[in-house]
Amino acid sequence: MSNASNVSNVSNTGNISNTVYVLVHGAWHSSWQWAPTQRALAGHGALSLAVDLPGHGFDAPLPSGYHEPGQPGFATEKSALAGLTLEECAGSVVSALRAVRGHRRVVLVSHSAGGVSASLAAEQAPELVDELVYLTSVVPAGRPRFADYMAAPEQAATTRGQRLMVGDPEALGAFRINPVSADPAYAEELRRAYYHDVPAGAFARWRHALSPDMPFAIPTTPVALTAQRWGRIPRTYLRCAEDWALTPAVQDLMIAEADAAMPDQPFTVRTLPGSHSPFATRPAELAAALVQA
Repeated sequence: MSNASNVSNVSNTGNISNTVYVLVHGAWHSSWQWAPTQRALAGHGALSLAVDLPGHGFDAPLPSGYHEPGQPGFATEKSALAGLTLEECAGSVVSALRAVRGHRRVVLVSHSAGGVSASLAAEQAPELVDELVYLTSVVPAGRPRFADYMAAPEQAATTRGQRLMVGDPEALGAFRINPVSADPAYAEELRRAYYHDVPAGAFARWRHALSPDMPFAIPTTPVALTAQRWGRIPRTYLRCAEDWALTPAVQDLMIAEADAAMPDQPFTVRTLPGSHSPFATRPAELAAALVQA
């Protein structure tokens, strides 16, 4: 790791009016969750575009029994996203990058599992990206699959949320959770895994905005990153110090392995306090960290 520092109450002292931030969400999320951060970025004079990956946001298909009493078939109905490929997800990011490129500096920001699609997009079109920012996000540079890091001892031994999965991911074609579960214990485990610093009484608004399915291809498809393309782009990692979903230990492992694989352009590393979802609890601080990056 390089240039490690803590980020707190950072003010924007530079001119970022020519910068646009392209924001890529993580698993089960969408462009919606970025809204508070986008408002804070606008306060700094920064433009931003939040991307909906295929099958997310208002386009997210839901299992037929999802909102029915008892959720019939929810654990076994094959996902409508089962055939979605990582190439398609990365393609949607490349399209967004092309749409905003113009004469502006482009910063590609990814959160969590969104790092897989964003990394592949940057590998495919490095000329469209001036900087990469990973917000407690997956970096498939040292190991080619998201799943490889989820199985690492640094992650598997301490992570929360392992009991949240519904059904068999391979049979469903998706990693499925149940954001609208009526079970208070399930809802609390979902909060503690991803949003533990959001008060329990406020969490219902956040969990009901989640989608149930993450395409099987995102964690399981290998990504080949090269020093000549992805590796030439300056990159920053924003660690979350109390992340219980993607642990600080595995964040540090991904950073170290990426830097070892591509030492010519090492990560600049900064640390934010709190959980896996700073866009929910600290959007102003997150925006300031993005501006500083």
